Amino acid sequence: MPLRLPDLVGRAMIDPEFLTELRRSTDVVLAQFELTEEEGTVVRRALARLGKSPSPQQIGELGNALLRRVST
Repeated sequence: MPLRLPDLVGRAMIDPEFLTELRRSTDVVLAQFELTEEEGTVVRRALARLGKSPSPQQIGELGNALLRRVST
């Protein structure tokens, strides 16, 4: 079963090492997931808003932004 956006969101919310790798090597990590072009764009925009050193609040906001995308 292919990994989709909900899988990415869930893992990013609970696995800080995964989130770090997602931020460092976005294209490599996203290639592991079956995302639409729009979903990939949403993830990249959300990551760009995190800045260089995200706070727990920013990570929560990332998750919320991505979850809104999943639920629509």
